[in-house]
Amino acid sequence: MHPLQHVLRVQRRLRWGPLASGSWLLLRTCRVHSGVPSTARPSPERQQEDGVWKDFSSRLASGPTFQHFLRSASVPQDKPSSPEVEDPPPYLTVDELLGRQRKVYLETYGCQMNVNDTEIAWSILQKSGYLRTSNLQEADVILLVTCSIREKAEQTIWNRLHQLKALKSKRLHSQVPLRIGILGCMAERLKEEILNREKMVDLLAGPDAYRDLPRLLAVAESGQQAANVLLSLDETYADVMPVQTSPSATSAFVSIMRGCDNMCSYCIVPFTRGRERSRPVASILEEVRKLSEQGLKEVTLLGQNVNSFRDTSEVQFNNAVSTNLSRGFSSNYKPKQGGLRFAHLLDQVSRIDPEMRIRFTSPHPKDFPDEVLQLIHDRDNICKQIHLPAQSGSSRVLEAMRRGYSREAYVELVHHIRESIPGVSLSSDFIAGFCGETEEDHLQTVSLLQEVQYNMGFLFAYSMRQKTRAYHRLKDDVPEEVKLRRLEELITVFREEAAKANETFVGCTQLVLVEGLSKRSATDLCGRNDGNLKVIFPDVELEDVTNSGLRVRAQPGDYVLVKITSASSQTLKGHLLCRTTLKDSAVYS
Repeated sequence: MHPLQHVLRVQRRLRWGPLASGSWLLLRTCRVHSGVPSTARPSPERQQEDGVWKDFSSRLASGPTFQHFLRSASVPQDKPSSPEVEDPPPYLTVDELLGRQRKVYLETYGCQMNVNDTEIAWSILQKSGYLRTSNLQEADVILLVTCSIREKAEQTIWNRLHQLKALKSKRLHSQVPLRIGILGCMAERLKEEILNREKMVDLLAGPDAYRDLPRLLAVAESGQQAANVLLSLDETYADVMPVQTSPSATSAFVSIMRGCDNMCSYCIVPFTRGRERSRPVASILEEVRKLSEQGLKEVTLLGQNVNSFRDTSEVQFNNAVSTNLSRGFSSNYKPKQGGLRFAHLLDQVSRIDPEMRIRFTSPHPKDFPDEVLQLIHDRDNICKQIHLPAQSGSSRVLEAMRRGYSREAYVELVHHIRESIPGVSLSSDFIAGFCGETEEDHLQTVSLLQEVQYNMGFLFAYSMRQKTRAYHRLKDDVPEEVKLRRLEELITVFREEAAKANETFVGCTQLVLVEGLSKRSATDLCGRNDGNLKVIFPDVELEDVTNSGLRVRAQPGDYVLVKITSASSQTLKGHLLCRTTLKDSAVYS
């Protein structure tokens, strides 16, 4: 058995055990930089490099054993408050863990969680002495933060690696060798397949292993492949302050929990991001306060199942009260008890800065108790927009998906939300062509789109993922051409209904947070309204109602009032009325 396969098998046995929070470093012993076995005699031009390799190998041989990592995992270690670098393992020196101003290029694919993960990874690398670059050609390290939710997302990464292979081979011998790493869900899902298929990949880091990036890069500098893909039961990066990648940004993502316990039959997330665990409320509030002090005007709370948030870090709140679910909904796991819930967090976050908008994504429909809906209704700075993933309009398909609700229960929840939050904007996710989906099932999804009239939607053809319940127990029996045809029909119906829903905004005044220039016109600005719809309006002088008589030009981060003059399925257009504040705009609503 290959040594890597052995360690991965050990890892899988430990994944959900009590040691899952410990880090585990995987090393491949092949010499990928030279293309020859480590026992081969090096060529003369490699003498200096091999001297470094022999020194590293000798230290590695006298380094930690498997028992070392087990002991480390079982004994909590006190961490310095803000160290430049953690204490090195026995086979590395402190200097080798430092970035020494090497330049890192980060590319992000997939969901908002990956955007936040990119900021977390960069925060860790920045503290270790790495520099950030937006120029691919000058990068010493290229890290791809990847997605595995669908096959197409993974194929995008394989294609990108082929492009980077040419760049790596062209790197001049006089320069620092180019190192390439795969981060996130694809690293977690495919593991050794990536290392075996693409020898030019130097390191893998799963979603719970970003703290190990300096160490993995240090190992990669020796010419070895390195990987840490162990999922954790408690890693939330609560003490890592993400570094905003855009200095002109008006909004930010704040991760409040990681992982998912729902185990929907089609979904790979529990296998790539692990079990649910929530950040302590105090650490979230601290991060939001700092973002407010930086002048950001919008925060989106993130999680794979964001509204199932449950902070159990405070013992006094670990009571026996069970989680309240939406009426008519059930969960795939034993009801959870105790902890501070999402309604408490949302309440506290919204109090930090009345001029900061609060959003959250992605929720599960089962976790919308009345107290959450009431809070959204009552607070002006909690956006009146809810993402409500349906996935299908057929109760039979929903049962096969293990969603925990019927079509009837979902529609009842939609009505209840609209009664509780008048004017709320709704968005949803849909999958076309799931296992066993009939034409009648598909038509029921079409009718749900017509009945609800979502303002925004995210629609995809089903892509079977290994490890999921569907992969093991169901048959992917809908032909690809049928999936694509059904998807096109869903998209067409969605756009028709969204255009009708958005038409209701025409003639109304909307509060818009300015984001910047429109991508399609240098004379227009764009922003988003409370319902998260894009709004386009002319870049002209306007009155500032907070300073009577003052004429200004709207800037990113400003709140402006826009009277809507036209609407489509994706965009609203209008003309500017004035610059205002979130609080003062309430008189227009």
